[in-house]
Amino acid sequence: MRRSVLAMTFVLLTVYLLVSVAAAETIRWARSQDTLTLDPHAQNEGPTHAFSHHVYEPLMQRDMVGEIIPLLATDWSVTDDPTIWEFQLRQGVLFHDGSEMTADDVVFSLNRAMEPTSDMRGLLTSVADVIKVDDYTVHIQTDGPNPLLPNNLTNLFIMSEAWSRANGVESPQDFTAGEESYAARNAMGTGAYRIVSREPDVRTVMQRHDDYWGNDEFALEVSEIVYTPIQSAATRIAALLSGEVDFVQDLPVQDVARVRANPNLQVISGPENRTIFFGLNVADKEDNPFADIRVREAMHLAINRDAIRQVVMRGQAVPAGVIMPPFVNGWTEELDTLPEVNLDRARELLAEAGYPNGFSTTLHCPNDRYINDEAICQAAVGMLGQIGIRVNLEAQSRSLHFPLIQNNETDFFMLGWGVPTYDSEYIFTFLYHTRDGSYGTWNTLDYSDPEIDAKIQSLSSEIDTEVRNQTIAAIWEEVQSQILYLPIHHQVLDWGLRNDIEFVVQPENQPHLKFMTFKR
Repeated sequence: MRRSVLAMTFVLLTVYLLVSVAAAETIRWARSQDTLTLDPHAQNEGPTHAFSHHVYEPLMQRDMVGEIIPLLATDWSVTDDPTIWEFQLRQGVLFHDGSEMTADDVVFSLNRAMEPTSDMRGLLTSVADVIKVDDYTVHIQTDGPNPLLPNNLTNLFIMSEAWSRANGVESPQDFTAGEESYAARNAMGTGAYRIVSREPDVRTVMQRHDDYWGNDEFALEVSEIVYTPIQSAATRIAALLSGEVDFVQDLPVQDVARVRANPNLQVISGPENRTIFFGLNVADKEDNPFADIRVREAMHLAINRDAIRQVVMRGQAVPAGVIMPPFVNGWTEELDTLPEVNLDRARELLAEAGYPNGFSTTLHCPNDRYINDEAICQAAVGMLGQIGIRVNLEAQSRSLHFPLIQNNETDFFMLGWGVPTYDSEYIFTFLYHTRDGSYGTWNTLDYSDPEIDAKIQSLSSEIDTEVRNQTIAAIWEEVQSQILYLPIHHQVLDWGLRNDIEFVVQPENQPHLKFMTFKR
């Protein structure tokens, strides 16, 4: 009898250990770049948000198929006053230090995100006040009704007010000015994972938060994340093929077939909610050829987007005629129609603009942010050279490239833009509105049109969908006619993973590992 009991105990213990091991997977996640900062309000940038979502949480987020789901807020709705949204907060949520999240933290965080040094403030331009009603209820009052306010909150992370004040980080890090801060190097969130060690640009280890409120809501089969930025594409893929890493988020297009052929690996693909394009400073200043729309049109006609798709991107891109991906409200096939490549007409336009022999310029490009970003720029340099525009290419890390844009220190640059709100207003607010400290924070074109500004601002309070969509269409018609940006393509994502992982490509390129599961 004793032996039978011992044997049964051994069997049960073995089963318990197997189940425990099955639910305790370490994922070694690699991509080409590290998060720019740990401060969740300092940079409105894709890889930074993708990292932050594991440590911090917003009131709601987009899941792995792009649908908005509740997180720190369980419910939200407009009150009897159409300018006030009410958010019911989840009770019992603990920060990683064991303190409870309350309305005070939400009010503090949203106000912090609206400060001048926050790169997130453009999402909150309609917000007039954030009000604590009680410990688990928050009101957000806007300047006029804002039916899309929740869409703007999916990447606005909630911080601990007590932790922030104790460490002197009540204001966001001024990333553009090169400022360092405690919040840039340390984190205190409510997310499914907490940081246990970090070497910037080398390695970050995160472990599952034992007291996470969502332990019964999400798969959480990943117990530990080892996040490794590997800039070199060849090194990154070699690490995946050898089994040194389990998941490569930015699989180079030239390596897709090789990874697919490996029996231990898989490739999952999907369209990204992001468009790649070039920006041009159109200021009417001395010796600025881009101020002339004929020059911009010539460049528009010279870039062969289909050639870039076939040769540079190996078919893994969708050529674009507008800087708005098809996911976004306002997109139409007509707006996204490609210009027909016409080098003769492009040369004629340059001559009409006073540049019969072309001119010289510099193109600033990242080399570690978008898929084949530097190669795209190199291709564009050759295409523009065919019409006499001699381009000097300066490619550098995104940590240097983005401040160059935000400080208005480049006249010709590459940028990629995702749209987390899935609405044109987001694009207009950041990229077309006059730069005034709140709006237009990424409009470094020196483009300004008061009539367009007024239309953009009206979108945040227009509750008549038909009227709002008519305004969106009118704005696109005007800005497209100005050729302020040169669209290249809508990005397609390829993720390389171990073949026992079950996952899908997320449209915002945010792999929320709390959703990841494993084949058993």
